[in-house]
Amino acid sequence: MTEPSSAGEGRRIAMLIDGDSAQPSLFGEMIAEASKYGVITIRRIYGDWTTINMNRWKDILNTHAIQPIQQFRYTTGKNATDSAMIIDAMDILYNGVVTGFCLVSSDSDYTRLATRIREKGLFVMGIGQRTTPKAFVNACDVFVYTENLRPDVSALSAPQIVRRSRRKAAPAAEPSTPDPLPLLKSAFDMSVQEDGWAFLGIVGNRLRQLDPGFDARTYGFKQLSQLIRSYSGEFEIREEKSQGGPSLIHIRLKDKSAR
Repeated sequence: MTEPSSAGEGRRIAMLIDGDSAQPSLFGEMIAEASKYGVITIRRIYGDWTTINMNRWKDILNTHAIQPIQQFRYTTGKNATDSAMIIDAMDILYNGVVTGFCLVSSDSDYTRLATRIREKGLFVMGIGQRTTPKAFVNACDVFVYTENLRPDVSALSAPQIVRRSRRKAAPAAEPSTPDPLPLLKSAFDMSVQEDGWAFLGIVGNRLRQLDPGFDARTYGFKQLSQLIRSYSGEFEIREEKSQGGPSLIHIRLKDKSAR
């Protein structure tokens, strides 16, 4: 996956939250996740604050210094925050006060906004539920599913999760967890050197290019290296110790024909 600590140095992020679809109970985790990719200098949440639904956010506003933006709901059943949040995002974009955005929503209406921000050369991060339409996910540089931010994420291995999802059908609104192995192999093929080895950091970057929503936590692992190790029958790992820094990990596909 993308290395947020190095890539985010000096990046200023505007965090814009769709209060109608975001989850206040996970906001602390959202802030922590977005902070991995830069410093959050703008924090705004949009919604109709005259409705009961927005009361769940009020205790969080002062705690996290979020600016509430009022948007009246003129039509019943229509998300009122879309236009206000998009207009504000474009104003911030052209003012040049940030170098990245974090859009917190599961609404596909923000797909074009994310695409427009990327076209200007700025970093775009999305945070939303796993039911978020793929078009919005792919419009971002990085997309983090809120299910992966919960403290009780399953510790099952990737093969176990895949087997369980095949045995038990998922609810209609909850897409099943796909087997990550084809994606891992594709990212490896994009990263492999002439000696047959690929640096794990580069593999992680390629994974984000192939699928911005890819996250090892989806499969019960905190790190990509742990996910790779769970496929010991497919990948071989070489770890090199470095002075004063983390170990350098390289991987390669095992030669099954030699068995």
